[in-house]
Amino acid sequence: MTTLHAGRRERAARLLELHEAHEVLALVNVWDVASARALAELPETRAIATASHAIAAVFGYDDGEQIPVDLMLDMVGRIALCTDLPVTADLEAGYGSPGETVRRAIGLGVVGANLEDGMRPHIESVENVASAVNAAHAEGVISFVLNARTDAFLLRGDRPLDDTIEDAVERGRAYLDAGAACVFVPGVTEVAVIERLVEGIGERRVSLLGHLHAPLSLERLAALGVARVSYGPSPQRVALAALQHAARDLHASTGPRAH
Repeated sequence: MTTLHAGRRERAARLLELHEAHEVLALVNVWDVASARALAELPETRAIATASHAIAAVFGYDDGEQIPVDLMLDMVGRIALCTDLPVTADLEAGYGSPGETVRRAIGLGVVGANLEDGMRPHIESVENVASAVNAAHAEGVISFVLNARTDAFLLRGDRPLDDTIEDAVERGRAYLDAGAACVFVPGVTEVAVIERLVEGIGERRVSLLGHLHAPLSLERLAALGVARVSYGPSPQRVALAALQHAARDLHASTGPRAH
């Protein structure tokens, strides 16, 4: 086994352990090498997660696989290269070929990924998860952490809550059976809904999208059985807002130019 492969397997196993621990894995998403290095310097940071929306914004693209896959993977690879921490990448829906995209990401040093279903037909979504997991295994990364996302709540529309929960649970269980490590259900904040998702999908198997000023603490989410919380593009928005604020202060301190 080469040193490269051994290190990759070790980081994958470490990332999986973090998902199975009794405390919630909190991932403040990054979008470039500078943001990844800034977070990696913090002792509280145990893994690095990229945000597809934020990386697309760096290059001037909208979210939703508008960015060319080569450009997305180039940035993901640069991020993975800059740290010894496990890196999990948001790969949207797989850019037309989930298995191949995961294979390429692993070659760049990534040991986990998000893969969203976009509420595609059930069978197609499960096949996409399976193809991603199979690609990871073919690359020798058995502990690859696939965070399979269902958009049941994001694309809920006017569907009844009970039907939406049932759909999320059914898809989540199927994704776990196909080899996913956990199930990402963004758009959920209510305790009662989280409890039903954890009951239906499993403890330490549910991943949520957090908010920087969310009312539920990480300790409370851990008590509810949640495995992971990530923050998507919110950290980038906070950073850019801080940049604007600093610029306003700078301009205010200089005053009007003399003519």
